[in-house]
Amino acid sequence: MHEVAANGAMIPAIGLGTWTLTGDECSDLVSHALAVGYRHIDTARMYDNEAAVGAGIKASPVPRDDIFLTTKVWHTDLAPVDFERSAEGSLGRLGLDHVDLLLIHWPNARIPLEGTIKALNRIRERGLTRHIGVANFPTKLLAEAIALSDAPLAANQVEYHPYLDQTKVHVACRAAGIAMVSYCPLYRGGGLLDEPAVLSAASRLGKTPGQVVLRWHVQQDGVVAIPRTTKKERLAENAAIFDFALSRAEMAAISALTGANRRICEHDFSPGEGWDRPGQT
Repeated sequence: MHEVAANGAMIPAIGLGTWTLTGDECSDLVSHALAVGYRHIDTARMYDNEAAVGAGIKASPVPRDDIFLTTKVWHTDLAPVDFERSAEGSLGRLGLDHVDLLLIHWPNARIPLEGTIKALNRIRERGLTRHIGVANFPTKLLAEAIALSDAPLAANQVEYHPYLDQTKVHVACRAAGIAMVSYCPLYRGGGLLDEPAVLSAASRLGKTPGQVVLRWHVQQDGVVAIPRTTKKERLAENAAIFDFALSRAEMAAISALTGANRRICEHDFSPGEGWDRPGQT
């Protein structure tokens, strides 16, 4: 499995996102993903599936040390005491003594970032996570988090797909040695997989449109993709993206789609006006 080096972490470049997956379906998909070669699994307290993810890992013969497991602390739990309690609860549900990456799931302007980052570092110092990071942090907040943290951050997990320009975040992550982890990497509906730039590359390479888009992600420096799927047959397809390469022209044609600037995950607690936008200085 290809990996991205990020401030001491080696993060498998393709992972299984588990949002919306629950119960036995989730456990079975996690075990099957590991069976077909995945070594990166992503969950979160808010997904309400950590116990199912843990069961899927336990049911697999793949050694725990070979698996890169991420979980996250929800934005309502960022006060230091709540943060540590949330992380401990996640490990209890997973049935594990540590995760490989613990993330702040979303920033929360009502809770001072300094205390949250200190709590994040304490979890690492206690050995409950090997690496730490953030999610959904625009560049201004990312810079603050980097400055506040004693340990280097390994990842910023953000929405990223060919319909959303994340150039500013990507540049900031690379400058700090941080991996940019793409969630919703295939967008959702909306015709992305029918775009001529995607179909043309798929036709030339004999690959599916989904494989082309995932390859577009991992062919960028320091980018990891964590597509979610409910179909076992799709797992092997999504992982089979390392035996071909897109041409420079194909990469540029797909990247040109980011001009659409469509964001899927916008909530009342999102950064909103704080998001990085193309053309900002």
